[in-house]
Amino acid sequence: MGQDEKARKKSTELVVGVELAAVLPTDAKPWYRTRHLLLLNLALLMPLLSASAIGFDGSMMNGLQTLSQWRDYFDKPSGAVLGAMNAIFPVGKIVAVVPTAWLADRFGRKTPIWIGLLGLIGSTAIQASSHTVAQFIVGRFLMGFFTAFIGQPSPILIAELAYPTHRAKMTALYQTFFYCGSTLAAWSTYGSFRIHSTWSWRVPSVLQGAIPLIQLLGFVFVPESPRWLLANGKTSQAREILTKWHAGGDKTSVLVAYEMDQIATTVKLEQQARESSSYMDLVRTRPNQHRTLIAFIVGFFAQWNGASVVSYYLTMVLNTVGITKTSEQSLINGLLQIWNWIAAVVAGALMVDRLGRRTLFLTSVAGMLVSYIIWTALTARFVATLDEAMGRTVVAFIFIYYFFYDIAWAPLLVAYPVEIFEFGLRARGVAVMYGSTFAGLIIGQFVNPIAMGQIGWRYYIVFDCILAMLFVVIWFLFPETKGRTLEEIAEVFDGKSRKVGDVEADLKMPDSVSEQVEHVQGGSQKA
Repeated sequence: MGQDEKARKKSTELVVGVELAAVLPTDAKPWYRTRHLLLLNLALLMPLLSASAIGFDGSMMNGLQTLSQWRDYFDKPSGAVLGAMNAIFPVGKIVAVVPTAWLADRFGRKTPIWIGLLGLIGSTAIQASSHTVAQFIVGRFLMGFFTAFIGQPSPILIAELAYPTHRAKMTALYQTFFYCGSTLAAWSTYGSFRIHSTWSWRVPSVLQGAIPLIQLLGFVFVPESPRWLLANGKTSQAREILTKWHAGGDKTSVLVAYEMDQIATTVKLEQQARESSSYMDLVRTRPNQHRTLIAFIVGFFAQWNGASVVSYYLTMVLNTVGITKTSEQSLINGLLQIWNWIAAVVAGALMVDRLGRRTLFLTSVAGMLVSYIIWTALTARFVATLDEAMGRTVVAFIFIYYFFYDIAWAPLLVAYPVEIFEFGLRARGVAVMYGSTFAGLIIGQFVNPIAMGQIGWRYYIVFDCILAMLFVVIWFLFPETKGRTLEEIAEVFDGKSRKVGDVEADLKMPDSVSEQVEHVQGGSQKA
């Protein structure tokens, strides 16, 4: 074995662990030159786009608020009315959290996604054709409701279907696609603000249905989760999917044997521990309490770390520092979305294996805290002096703040909760994360415009305090999970010998697979 190959093997072991690295193909080509992996990752683009459908909404509502045509048509909504128009979207999502989790566990990860895509296309028509505030609000409620049907199971499907060495990056990339949708929305409103009719805001509303339509056409090529299939007695189908998509059709693949054994052992362990699964299992044991608390913190504070003030009320933030022209506000919104997407992918998602989840979270919150304090101080200075240059500097620090936000909260908002829950509770655990996210969003949608209107820049001090507290919480509560498979991550919470209820098992490589690995490695060394 050459030095380059040894270094590559060592690097792989750091990312996925020693046992999984031992069963990976020794002559593997890059994924983009390996047909079955290229096709798998192309198929996973469909569930990845679910985050884009969600991201479109926040940026679109920001953009619509900059349009005088939209404001005039709906009689200049502000305060509680504007809050209701924004908050009704996450209200719809929180209503759908429980039924979505049930559907994903009962009928498979793909079933709720199909329902959500069809529902979103219909909801788009209602919102885009609105003639009254009431119709607009109903359309947004339905958009939120069906968004949950695609947003909740999509990252779970990605995590359970992705190739083992790609899982962390693929699940981290999921939430970064939020900015794909937000960028499309921002630039569509920037391009349409010159239309002197209601089509200036109806065009972006219509485009909100474009992403679900693309997904609907491509989702037929996405396979079901092999973990769900195996857990529901469809072992042969699970093996066929892993063989086709992870091993390129090689029925003797050691990797597939290892994956099947790990999944089967985990599922059997969980099924022996409980006759039926319920939401109470999330808090029955200390490890699950730990997992659930993390899911709640990640979800709720993704909305209460200062980001939601800009995400949905950028117009009010810019007004505070003297940037009031529609063209300038729309341009800043569009540029911010591109900046967010680049930062989330390059500095966030692609770094999860190299730097780890805990490091990214701590770095993110520390950077957000420093930049938010400076942002607050500069805004206060602008209000006192009305210095135009000071206002521009505030915008620069908004971009800096979002860089630090994007390196952790964008890629790990969904990816971290998805991987810390064991299979039987994964859908419910993600439901907790989304439920707390929506709850935080709903509260923020009502509180933020009122607080910004009443106390202006002083409202930022609240988030300075929250970010300082959040750093301490993450330091003590968030463990590192890199270098492990989905099944092995349980060791971080349950210990080396996993225990669920009164059932205990040690998830080590089985002897049969170990013998195959030794045979393959021995053959390769002789060659």
